[in-house]
Amino acid sequence: MNTIFFLLLIFAYLMGSIPFGYLIPKMRGIDIRTIGSKATSSTNVSRALGWRWGIVNIVLDVSKSYIPVAMALRYLSNPWEAVVVALMPVAGHVFPVWLNFKGGKGGAPFYGALIAFIGISSPLVLLGLAFFIAILAVFKRTSVANLSLPWILAVLIFSIKQDIPLTVYSILGAIIITIALRENIKRLMQRTEPKTPFKF
Repeated sequence: MNTIFFLLLIFAYLMGSIPFGYLIPKMRGIDIRTIGSKATSSTNVSRALGWRWGIVNIVLDVSKSYIPVAMALRYLSNPWEAVVVALMPVAGHVFPVWLNFKGGKGGAPFYGALIAFIGISSPLVLLGLAFFIAILAVFKRTSVANLSLPWILAVLIFSIKQDIPLTVYSILGAIIITIALRENIKRLMQRTEPKTPFKF
């Protein structure tokens, strides 16, 4: 196995495992695992601390996948190796080694890796953000947006960019996120899923 590839896999997983959604509330004396959905997600952080801290958490969760993927794109020539590296922060976020493999839902690191792949200035970034805001405005639940958007992006990437490795990443990432959101799906079906708080 390529040594750089192997090291990037470990680095990407450990980066993804950093539980910012746990650490930020903990610094303010709150155990996020006792609040709301009990997940270390940005949405749950916003329930505990408001959206200012939720946004800080999103930025940090995006960066922990953006950084290793940017490094993979620079140091690896095989696009499929970069795809595998990109999946590791998502897996680390959902199954963090530091929190007994019980973490967030994977949305933010999934999007962070995509931004690294396509570039922050890509029209797909603005289009994805527009879809996310529109879905959130209609359904008022972040879980619905995070369930829908990865699949929408997979279709858009395949249709517009026709990039097979990136499309495969999008599909696999969407599958991981859907599995991570299985409890939310149950609550949505039972109509007991709480609305996303918007207090700033």
